[in-house]
Amino acid sequence: MVYLCGMKEFIISEAQTEKAVLVGLVTPEQNEQKVAEYLDELAFLADTAGVEAVKRFTQKLDYPNSVTFVGTGKLQEIKEYVVEHEIGVVIFDDELSAKQLRNIEKELQVMILDRTNLILDIFAKRAQTAHAKAQVELAQYKYMLPRLTRLWTHLERQRGGVGMRGPGETQLETDKRIILDKISRLKRELVDIDKQKSVQRKNRGKMVRVALVGYTNVGKSTLMNLLSKSEVFAENKLFATLDTTVRKVIIENLPFLLSDTVGFIRKLPTELVESFKSTLDEVREADLLVHIVDISHPSFEEQIEVVNRTLAEIDKQEKPMIMVFNKVDAFTFVPKEADDLTPRTRENIDLDELKHTWMNRLPGDCLFISAKERTNIEALKALLYERVKQIHITRFPYNDFLFQHYEEEE
Repeated sequence: MVYLCGMKEFIISEAQTEKAVLVGLVTPEQNEQKVAEYLDELAFLADTAGVEAVKRFTQKLDYPNSVTFVGTGKLQEIKEYVVEHEIGVVIFDDELSAKQLRNIEKELQVMILDRTNLILDIFAKRAQTAHAKAQVELAQYKYMLPRLTRLWTHLERQRGGVGMRGPGETQLETDKRIILDKISRLKRELVDIDKQKSVQRKNRGKMVRVALVGYTNVGKSTLMNLLSKSEVFAENKLFATLDTTVRKVIIENLPFLLSDTVGFIRKLPTELVESFKSTLDEVREADLLVHIVDISHPSFEEQIEVVNRTLAEIDKQEKPMIMVFNKVDAFTFVPKEADDLTPRTRENIDLDELKHTWMNRLPGDCLFISAKERTNIEALKALLYERVKQIHITRFPYNDFLFQHYEEEE
């Protein structure tokens, strides 16, 4: 596995599991519980990248330290642990500036990654097609560009009068020009690929398009396999799917196109949102969205908000949506004691009671399923049939003739 940290490469063999510590901040915007959840997710990201998170450090601050992200005392504490336990990687839960990266690396003398860099590395590892690889590479260069200065701190810099430039500054300008050229080339490549994909979408005809959307690792690909009887790659890792997969699905006599899209995540790097907007054209052009939610996750409500915000950024137009709460087989709760007067939370409400809270007031359709155990899948198919049929009736004036035609084909 290759990690891109600026222009430097760090290679971790597949047989070797690198040990890492995680660092997060408790601020007025995110309390200790939120930070714990974010670090849980960061640990999952690290595991997906093949790195084992063995320790967590948190600190309460009003805002990140502009020089070292955490305070100098906390950084010294992290350094002592890193040296004592031979830690090779320190991962920060927020994006670090070039200045912070430079100072932290100088102090800790190990590989430093932030959340954005880690996600970019995972995307680079997962990318299979030329389209996905170009998108990830573009995002990496955009991330790298403002952080180039940290790469040349080891070079002497002459700061004389006008026209006096040291070798470090010359090399910095050269690298900046190289990266800008690569960004321009990748943008041109993506424009060409997007044109090809646009032609492919037009060639699909006027069939109704349904897109599966949701947070990463909520079971979209598993559900895609169930509905389309295909073999879309699915595993219990973050970002198992990068490229949009489109399959023709027929329920009873009604055909439609079903697409499986890349999952969203908290603090999704801006570079990736920009680079992957073309991949998410399937979302923009969909007639119906199926929002998959992992109801067993403690923060599933926040995940819903993250997905809704990202969808609003991708496509300003509101679309009809079906909310599908997946993984009911993994839903757990701890009943409250009779004399416990603390407020009820997600952890001590059972599923039946949860269904009658805000979920009961959702504007669209709402279903509870388990794609893994195939629970309530037939109900989902029936609902999809009705919703797609409604769109067909609106789109095609001779709907009965079309249904009869598809029946004869079958």
